[in-house]
Formats: sequence, C-alpha cells, structure tokens
Amino acid sequence: MVFWRKKKNDDTTEREREGELLHHKGEPDLQPSLDVESDIDEDTKHRLQKTEIEILEELDVTPVPQEYKHESEPEEEGGWMSRLSKGLSKSSNKLGENITSVFTKRKLDQDALDELEELLIIADMGPQTAAKIVADFSQNKFDKEIDEVEIKAELAQSIQAILEPVAKPFDIETGAHKPYVMLVCGVNGAGKTTTIGKLAHHYHMGQHKKVMIAAADTFRAAAVEQLDVWAKRAHVEIIKKDVGADSAAVAFEALEKAQAEQADLLMIDTAGRLQNKSNLMAELEKMIRVIKKQDETAPHAVILVLDSTTGQNAHSQVQHFKEVVDVTGLVVTKLDGSAKGGVVVSLANDYGLPIHAIGVGEKIEDLSSFNAEDFAKALVG
Repeated sequence: MVFWRKKKNDDTTEREREGELLHHKGEPDLQPSLDVESDIDEDTKHRLQKTEIEILEELDVTPVPQEYKHESEPEEEGGWMSRLSKGLSKSSNKLGENITSVFTKRKLDQDALDELEELLIIADMGPQTAAKIVADFSQNKFDKEIDEVEIKAELAQSIQAILEPVAKPFDIETGAHKPYVMLVCGVNGAGKTTTIGKLAHHYHMGQHKKVMIAAADTFRAAAVEQLDVWAKRAHVEIIKKDVGADSAAVAFEALEKAQAEQADLLMIDTAGRLQNKSNLMAELEKMIRVIKKQDETAPHAVILVLDSTTGQNAHSQVQHFKEVVDVTGLVVTKLDGSAKGGVVVSLANDYGLPIHAIGVGEKIEDLSSFNAEDFAKALVG
C-alpha cells in the first residue's frame, strides 16, 4: 500500500523559509516600536497633515471629481476639433444625410437649389440665411454637375463667410478699466451658471487672473448653490446673499469689493429671466443703473447665453434682450444636445453680434472660443 502526503502550498512554504532566515527560532519575537516622535514642531505637523482643500489649492489644475465622469468615458480625448465634431454630430448627420439623398451626380439646376434651400431651413439656418447661401451657389455652380462632396465643401465655405465677421474671442484686457465687468444674462436653463464657472476656471486657473463672481441670481436658491460649487472648483471668490435679496445690491457690493481688491474680472450672474417677463427685465435694467453709479463705463460686456436646443426661439430671446440691455456678445451652449446647430449661422447672419464661445458638453474643456472655419467644417461633416 502506498501513502501519499499532501504537499504544502509552494507560496506558503517559500514564505516560511524566508521567515526562518530573517528571524531565528531562538530569538525573541519582534515587536513594533512604541516610541513617539515628540520633537516635531506644529508647523511640520501641519504640513504633514494638510486638508483636502489645502492640497487642491496648491494644484495648478483642479481635478474633476470621479462622480462627474461617465463610466464609459475615455480617460483622454482628442483636441477641440474632435470634441466639436462629436458635439455637432447630430446636426451634421442630419444635414449630411439629407444632402446625400438629394445630390447624387446631378446638375445644380433650379429644382436642386430649391431643395437645398429647404434642407438649410430644416437645419435651423432660417429662411434669410438659407436664401443667402443658395444665392452664392447659383452664382458659382449653377447648371453644373455636382456631387455631395462638392456640395459640402461649397456649403462649408459659404457658412464660414457668414461666421467670420462675428467670430470674436473674449478680450478682458481693459487697460484703464479694472475690474472688467461682465454681466451674464439669459433665460433659465440656458447654461449661464455653467458658462460663468468655466470662464472663471479658464481665466483664473489658466491665465492667472484675479477673478470674482457675483451671485446676483437671488431668485433661485439652486442657482446660488451651483455657482458656489463652480467658484470653489475654480478657486475664485464669490459674493452672495440670501435667497430673495435685492440682486442690484449684490452687484453693487460685488463691484465695490472687486475694485478694492483690484480684481481683473468680475462676472455677475443674473436671474434667468424670460424675455416676456417685463418686471424681471426691469430688474435687469435697474442692476445696470446701479453698476454705472460706481463705474460709468461698466458693464464692459453684456453676454447673452443661448441654448441651441431652442432652435429659432433663440432669435426671439436675442431680440427681446436687445430691447432692454446693450447685448455685446453671445455664447451658444448645448450644441451637443440637438440637431439645431444651424441656428448659430442664422444668428450670425441676422444680428451680426459677436459670438465669443460655444459649448459642446458639460466638462470644463467643452467651452471654447468660437472659430468660424472649425465650426463650418464640423457642421457639414
């Protein structure tokens, strides 16, 4: 009869051998040291035990909390053009598919031009803009055989020509005017607060400007709380009051403090006013009057934030706000959320207001200066 002896696990045996070599059986058991360093000064202890806030404040770039990242989101993405193309994919796919279905090696006759004009109107470019683009086509390509690739190339050039005059990045270098006062307005849900937060991060963390934010949207508690979160993320000071406080008083105190502390930029968040609410629009006028009492040149910019998903309703918003305040420029957000990216082209054609930046997502880097060529190419795919 043969008896088998169970062999010990190889890893366990190896660890036992290492233990025997390091600690002989005849020696006493090793005990952890109980000595405490008592001569460490308080300053050293503090540096060794920094709080999370202190650690974040020393970083050049603010990390985005993990809960803000989608599980399927890649660690690294391409550059701005890649994000722009991806953000405008709904608009470009819709326009591209329609062009493909209409133009399959045919002459650009009047029927084809009419169909093209209809496609552009459906893409939220509006009748005036669509007619202007089609007029350009009729001069250069009429009665010639043309395919979808040529159509898209010509279309991109025509759109770029409309957008070039209004593509003007933010410029807060005011010379003698300090701080630069930017009043940010728009309807609820357009992305005002997020835009302010991203700009604050850009100017403070990226360009090392002294930035302050005024939470003058005292109508909604959520607006103040959201702006407070962005202020902490961008490491900038926020001036705020209780919900229901006089928004003009918040703006007044914020400008007073910004002047005293020599801030470079003061951004004032305003209540999300509906353009058809006369009493709320009157409050906006009051805020501007109060600001001018401290600095007659302020506000140096009145930015209207528009949600692209509203399509042609954005025109109504521009028109009504222009009747109340001197809108100096636009920021168009949420271009990744709909197939209505063409509204940017119609806004540029109809109003000629500077378009400073566009947003194609929620992350900090998803807001960027507006570039006519990049946008035109991305829009037509």
